[in-house]
Amino acid sequence: MNLLVTGGAGFIGSNLIEHVLGQPAITRLINLDCLTYAGHLANLRGVERHPKYVFEKVDLRDKAEVLRVVRQHAITHVMHLAAESHVDRSITGPGDFVHTNIVGTFNLLEACRDQWAPTDFKVPGSADPVRFHHVSTDEVYGSLGATGYFTETTPYAPNSPYSSSKASSDLLVRAYHHTYGMPTVITNCSNNYGPFQYPEKLIPVVIQKVLNRQSIPVYGDGMNVRDWLFVRDHCEALWQVLTRGHNGETYNVGGHNEWANLRIVELICDTIDEFQPALGGGSRQLITFVKDRPGHDRRYAIDAAKIQRDLGWSPAHTFESGLRETIQWYLQNNSWAKEVTQDKATQ
Repeated sequence: MNLLVTGGAGFIGSNLIEHVLGQPAITRLINLDCLTYAGHLANLRGVERHPKYVFEKVDLRDKAEVLRVVRQHAITHVMHLAAESHVDRSITGPGDFVHTNIVGTFNLLEACRDQWAPTDFKVPGSADPVRFHHVSTDEVYGSLGATGYFTETTPYAPNSPYSSSKASSDLLVRAYHHTYGMPTVITNCSNNYGPFQYPEKLIPVVIQKVLNRQSIPVYGDGMNVRDWLFVRDHCEALWQVLTRGHNGETYNVGGHNEWANLRIVELICDTIDEFQPALGGGSRQLITFVKDRPGHDRRYAIDAAKIQRDLGWSPAHTFESGLRETIQWYLQNNSWAKEVTQDKATQ
């Protein structure tokens, strides 16, 4: 397996590379990343000297360079994670999301088709199929009410430029399977959290605000609900789908952990007060309610029964256990947060 991981310097990608690099099936692992503000090689210091690991600084929007990488490294498997992913940024600047998430995915699919079609989508010298694994989000399904769950057959109803761009890329991958016979799988996951998440998403933002004794902004009434998935549980699910999933299938990956945003903020405050009593406690007093963002989906919840039934995967962490591990990591690696945010601020 010559595995291409796109977006491998980002949050999920860097955790994924560390999780799978030791797998015997992998001959080489090529990390393609253009190192936007959310991608940082500091995330990969633990693997950068590994003999199987190769880094390629390439932008998915550069069609010629993407094709070069796929050809030069004789890629046989792809785990496509690279994407612009922050909803707030998609509202103020949707263009980057269209070009990276849609056009970038198209460029990658075309490069793989060019490389794989002459071998009838088989690994050269083998009867084993190549595979394109597209990693997506539950946000493509839109918003839920107080009850119900997203399944793999839920109609797409994206409500932000980000989720619309991901829905578009999902459909491109589906089309390449049905039109050209490319062996593809798609995963749609719930909200990830854990080590190396860039400090713009809810959990790392709140951790930094508490540590710095700054006001913690909470959108609306704070009762928007998300299903939360510990990133290392997600990485194991991704590996299972890549290696054992059925071609043309979609698998929803969820943590069975529904939490309202306000309750998460309160839990983070209480946990840091426990871990860092020298801060003085009372961190909940930092919570400030702010105007809700446009198109803010009320609730997401994943039905992950299919991946559990077909592939035997289920999350190993509860939200409480995963969150405590995450908070401990950020407390022990506070210099990392400063490094990646200061470094990107100078670019």
